Amino acid sequence: MNELSISEVTMSENTAVRRGRGRRPAAEVRAAVLAAAGRILLRDGMQAVTFDRVATEAGSSKTTLYKWWPSPGALAAEAYFAHSRQVLDFPNTGDIRADLISQLRSFVRWLKEEGAEKAVSELIGAAQLDPSVALAWSQSYALPRRELARQRLQIAQQQGQLREDADLHIIVDQLWGACYHRLLVLRVPFDDSIVERLVDQALYGAAPREANRPEPSRAGRRTNRPAA
Repeated sequence: MNELSISEVTMSENTAVRRGRGRRPAAEVRAAVLAAAGRILLRDGMQAVTFDRVATEAGSSKTTLYKWWPSPGALAAEAYFAHSRQVLDFPNTGDIRADLISQLRSFVRWLKEEGAEKAVSELIGAAQLDPSVALAWSQSYALPRRELARQRLQIAQQQGQLREDADLHIIVDQLWGACYHRLLVLRVPFDDSIVERLVDQALYGAAPREANRPEPSRAGRRTNRPAA
């Protein structure tokens, strides 16, 4: 699994590539803007992500940024997803336990060792007060990442590695929700030493494995229900 440190993605504002005179394709401009915003966000925090600064570093115009994003916070949220995706993509080795451990370990290290913890905390905090940030965070990061996790779990389910009635969204909540809970609510230290325990708890539960447990009620079974 690729791991990318902030130092590897940080580009000095003083070494920006000199732009040609021709008009760049919109997709190229957008990618440059997201890359610049992501670098600034991870390096200096959310307050540093302004349209002025991002436009300067990306070699774009503020008018373009105002056209594409309702606020700097919304841009920061989308930039975070674009910046983190290659770090947090899911492997598929055929072993769901190993792949969950690998992905979740990358996520925890991205937060705690690679420096994304501050950016995530600031973005989620801003989303509670700014509807544009909330919408961007949900649509540009939270829901897409949830879907990536669900798709990997669904493959495992189809391969018989998970029960047919396993609630894939609940598994996602158990794993990544535990990290967000420690980061944002409890605000207690944690590192990737919790990863294997989180995965085993989600996959195997807390009851003794030999116990004769009753089948869960069908009323409580909702496979692949929409995210709350």
